Amino acid sequence: MRQVTATGETVEEAVHSAIEQLNTSKDQVEIEVIDEGKKGILGLFGAKPAIVKVILRKDPVIEAEKYIQTISHHMGVSDIKIDIERDDQQVTFNLSSEKIALLIGKRGQTLNALQYLVHLAINRGGDKYYKVILDAEGYRERRRITLEKLAHRMAERAKRIKRKVALEPMPAFERKIIHTTLQDEDGVRTSSDGKEPHRHIIIEPVL
Repeated sequence: MRQVTATGETVEEAVHSAIEQLNTSKDQVEIEVIDEGKKGILGLFGAKPAIVKVILRKDPVIEAEKYIQTISHHMGVSDIKIDIERDDQQVTFNLSSEKIALLIGKRGQTLNALQYLVHLAINRGGDKYYKVILDAEGYRERRRITLEKLAHRMAERAKRIKRKVALEPMPAFERKIIHTTLQDEDGVRTSSDGKEPHRHIIIEPVL
């Protein structure tokens, strides 16, 4: 953790000097005032400079990136490339590798587990909350299309057999895709059942 001790005629000037030396912004640092200083008589005699210690906070997004790299290497994916997109409180990590299938896993289960771990890591002890999306060479979009097709297919089946149809367990953000896809579908309604990690969608015909 980088830190700088700086001086100035006022606390504000000292802080400004330290922030310039750290090449950062005020919202990325912690400020400790060591001495508020003293103007002195006529601004000259007996004057003392203000002294501050400014500490650069760790960037949780960069720390999360390092965390992903470490996990990937342990999984045998040493050529991992990570592109980061920041949008206010959402951070998307786009992963690519010749062995990307190892990070995706069956039906995205490994990628979902990694996303959960990164979500915990990036929000641990921070003063800002981030929503985390972990993608792998466009897998999330392909999965969304697959889930939408599955939703329509299972809805038709529920209407055809006139019985409830239960889908496989899915994480909350995938269940949301199913609910959203079928919210305007005539003849069926959806609900979630079970407890995590086995919570799943029920598609029920409306007779």
